[in-house]
Amino acid sequence: MNQLIAIALGGSLGAVTRFLVANSIYAVLGRSFPYGTLFVNVSGSFLMGFLTALLMLQRFVYAAEYRALILVGFLGAYTTFSTFALETFYLFEESNLLKAFLNIFLSAVLCLVGVWFGLVWGRMIFANDVYPWLGHGMPYADMMLGLVVAFLLALLAEFAFMRLNSAPELRAVVLVLLLGVLTISSTLWLAFRLSEIRLELHGLLSIFAINALFGVAVVWLGTLVGNWLWQLNLLR
Repeated sequence: MNQLIAIALGGSLGAVTRFLVANSIYAVLGRSFPYGTLFVNVSGSFLMGFLTALLMLQRFVYAAEYRALILVGFLGAYTTFSTFALETFYLFEESNLLKAFLNIFLSAVLCLVGVWFGLVWGRMIFANDVYPWLGHGMPYADMMLGLVVAFLLALLAEFAFMRLNSAPELRAVVLVLLLGVLTISSTLWLAFRLSEIRLELHGLLSIFAINALFGVAVVWLGTLVGNWLWQLNLLR
């Protein structure tokens, strides 16, 4: 029963995330090609490989529930083969044979490359107890507080962008600087909190990479929510 609840919760979060991510991609690149579906499938394949390595190689309590929540529920709903098939069929119907075959080729190749890269990277990071502290003593509460702060900063930045009608180049520079500062500061903070990795280069690099991944997701979500609230006239 616990696994069914975990799958249901993860599936709802994954479906909503896919909707937001895909529509954001289409808003930028247009709908002449299924960019959004391709992105969610490739990114989901990478996460499937990476998180499978994490959950298999680390000894978590309730590992079965975590796998059900993340791998089956969230990533199962986040990725979508049916939408890929439907969009490819529409391309064939519209006689866009080049785009149809390109979508098939890119989806198959990039998804395989994504899951392979995620598995390889995950095994390099999490194998042989490289992170024996992961799940055992990590300051999760403080990390969640940092992610909330990053989300709020990104939301306020988007509000300022919309208020000042800032150019896309300025937005990109500000967001990259914000992401860089947050990633470096959180990496250094964790390094000082976790003395066992302070002098290990591979540990520092891995922490930096993980912080960067979470930072990108949180900053993107903050700007998305900020833009949405602006459109609803809630921040004017």
